[in-house]
Amino acid sequence: MAISAAKPNDKPEPILTERALAARWHVSVRNLQRRRASGSGPAWLRIGDRVRYRLEDILAFEEDCRVTEATA
Repeated sequence: MAISAAKPNDKPEPILTERALAARWHVSVRNLQRRRASGSGPAWLRIGDRVRYRLEDILAFEEDCRVTEATA
């Protein structure tokens, strides 16, 4: 059984830094750190000593936060 390698045209999954996500949401990096500590933010990765966010997880989190009907 052969292991399939990534094709040259395959694009890697976008990974965002804390700073990039903070800029996307117009919040401070500290705001993201507080969300992470409280467990109220999106899923995240720790790679070495750095925190990263997968774009797929960010989009899912944003969709979960979407409000479609007014609340009284």
